[in-house]
Amino acid sequence: MVRSPLNVVIVGGGIGGLFAANALKAQGLQVAIYEQAPAIGEVGAGVFLTPNSVRHLQRIGLEPAVEKWGARVGHGSHYFRHDGAPIAPVQVTDSAGWNATFGMHRADLVEMLAGALPPGTVHPGHRATGFDQDGKLARVSFANGASAEADIVIAADGIHSELRPYVFAASQPVFSGSVAYRGLVAHERVPDWPTDRWQMWLGKGRHFLAFPVRAGKLINYVGFVPTDEEMKESWTAPGDPEVLRQAFAGWDPRIHQLLGEVRTTFRWALYDREPLPVWTKQRLSLLGDAAHPMLPHLGQGANQSIEDGIALATILARADATTAPSALLAYEQLRRERVAQVQRGARENGLRYDSAYSDLGVRDAEITAHAAFRKRLYDHDVVPDAQAAAAALVG
Repeated sequence: MVRSPLNVVIVGGGIGGLFAANALKAQGLQVAIYEQAPAIGEVGAGVFLTPNSVRHLQRIGLEPAVEKWGARVGHGSHYFRHDGAPIAPVQVTDSAGWNATFGMHRADLVEMLAGALPPGTVHPGHRATGFDQDGKLARVSFANGASAEADIVIAADGIHSELRPYVFAASQPVFSGSVAYRGLVAHERVPDWPTDRWQMWLGKGRHFLAFPVRAGKLINYVGFVPTDEEMKESWTAPGDPEVLRQAFAGWDPRIHQLLGEVRTTFRWALYDREPLPVWTKQRLSLLGDAAHPMLPHLGQGANQSIEDGIALATILARADATTAPSALLAYEQLRRERVAQVQRGARENGLRYDSAYSDLGVRDAEITAHAAFRKRLYDHDVVPDAQAAAAALVG
């Protein structure tokens, strides 16, 4: 008997939801995305893509687009002390030496992922407000009065997910005590700035990151600073460039040069959550930041969402409407501990980056040794394990 392809609704049109839709389409599934914004798009600045996710973009045919819109960073990437003294090189390859590490503008990545989907896949202007399910179907209701039903619903609607409470009891995000000032500077305004490397400066209670995006035409910067003021988690809250410059006064002159060209900047409050013990309830499951929001100190938020998406698609490819709830549980079991380790690792790395050490020599030694962790992180390929999980479902 020929199985009918699963019908999947994804709530959330960010990087995680869009990639998952592409991966599901590649497996022949029927997919619709519902996004609350009036149009698909991303404001903001850079995102870092690493080998553990680029291999999946490659699998669904998007590597040429990454090559076109991204900026590959290589072996000149480095960690520095706040004054510019070198600490250690940055690990940018997997263990085999494969360099698939790119800076990308978020808007370019979103446009690339959305553009690869068939017309009509994405439905903007739909803010989820409710969810229910019976033994056969799952339904999402939206603020505009519309509703959608499917064999499966995937909540990819971020750290403030409307659908997460239908899976697990509501909880509050954990504020890190830091905010990030983010933005972009045109490379033509800092022509001596290298466009082939990721660079980070580490100082007491704060750190500064810069890497190229959009084929090197723009330099993405992020200045991480402590604050006692909790603020709403937002990509787009305006910041004061002069406050940012003062936060890094006395640091490496290269930072002064870059920040001297900043005219507008955004403040991003850094939150994560404790790892969730449950991601799935029958025909509803979580993906990306809805399941595992993490601090940015490993650069893995988008990368782990992409891993989620390829694992989900690989497992659902072997499922049908009857076995779909079991398939979602298999997806959760495959992913939950992996991302919990990355969440914890991001918190630990933030302490290193903000020099929360009495002996900076110890910090520098840990930064140097961290290359081994990054190799393991980048080596990971979730697809073989997902294929095994899918095969077990069908016996």
